[in-house]
Amino acid sequence: MATAYFAAGCFWGVQQRFSKLPGVTNTTVGYMGGTTDAPDYRSVCTGQTGHAEVVEVEYDQAQVDFTTLISCFFEWHDPTQVNRQGPDIGTQYRSAIFPQNKEQRIEAENKIDQLNQSGYYSQPIATTIETADTFWPAEDYHQHYLDKRGLGHCGI
Repeated sequence: MATAYFAAGCFWGVQQRFSKLPGVTNTTVGYMGGTTDAPDYRSVCTGQTGHAEVVEVEYDQAQVDFTTLISCFFEWHDPTQVNRQGPDIGTQYRSAIFPQNKEQRIEAENKIDQLNQSGYYSQPIATTIETADTFWPAEDYHQHYLDKRGLGHCGI
């Protein structure tokens, strides 16, 4: 099993989509990339902790690879937006990848270069590649939020 961490705005819809990919064995929403220990939703929403809303994706590399995960990540949100996705605004909603190893970092850098050169987006990719530090799981009520409420999608 391998793990990847993605921030693409509100974590509810991102978790739902990753959870449905074949080969993904578990997803958990939480916070990463900030400066305080044990952040909670309320503190992250102030924008003062520096954390992003992140989805931890555990996957079976024999069934799905990081290339597929990163391609889906870029398809599912607007990676040209800085600190926002749709109506959600703030540093906690930034687009970011938190690589777990050198290979993931290189692949993320290459994908961003490829997208920037492709002309697919009218603006440059704003997705940051950040150092993976401690992942803090979000509160239980955030886990699989959309599925618990019978909601089929989110505005990502």
